[in-house]
Amino acid sequence: MKIVGVLVLAIAAATTASAADRVARPLVPANLVVDEAYRPFLTGHAIGTQNYICVALSGGIDWMPIGPQATVFDDSFEQMLTHFQSTNPIHPDAIHATWQHSKDTSAVWAVKLRGSTDPDYVAPGAIEWLLLNVTATQFGPNGGNKLTGTMFIQRVNTIGGKPPAGACTASTLNNRALVPYEADYYFYR
Repeated sequence: MKIVGVLVLAIAAATTASAADRVARPLVPANLVVDEAYRPFLTGHAIGTQNYICVALSGGIDWMPIGPQATVFDDSFEQMLTHFQSTNPIHPDAIHATWQHSKDTSAVWAVKLRGSTDPDYVAPGAIEWLLLNVTATQFGPNGGNKLTGTMFIQRVNTIGGKPPAGACTASTLNNRALVPYEADYYFYR
């Protein structure tokens, strides 16, 4: 009888642990929903900057995004990922958004598939929410694979990060602006 009771408790604990390991899908605008064939397996909260440079464009002078620089934390506020722009290993002529795992150094590159500025979701003054399509993944040098199965990434719950208002003129060409932002990222496989 005692063995059966221990076995039941072990099965219950395993079931609870696997349920706790599941990542719930965030509520997002319809155009950012990831197909049910894919499931979220990792989520984290990013704190960093969205970076811009003042450039001359065909329509005038304006701020152009040059990528993020952020640290992504887990629920315990432990560093989990670093988020930045880098050369895509599959498309060496392309610079894509990159996430690299802080422990196993596996990495993933992605590009915007769709975005949303729906005011029912996106806070005033915040950068758009995104659905990103993965364009490349890479194992860490010691076989790390925590990110290699990623197919889609969602950026949601954004705070800040919009280009600076004004101050991009002929006299400020090539100036950079690092704008604080926060966001939650959801990784799907």
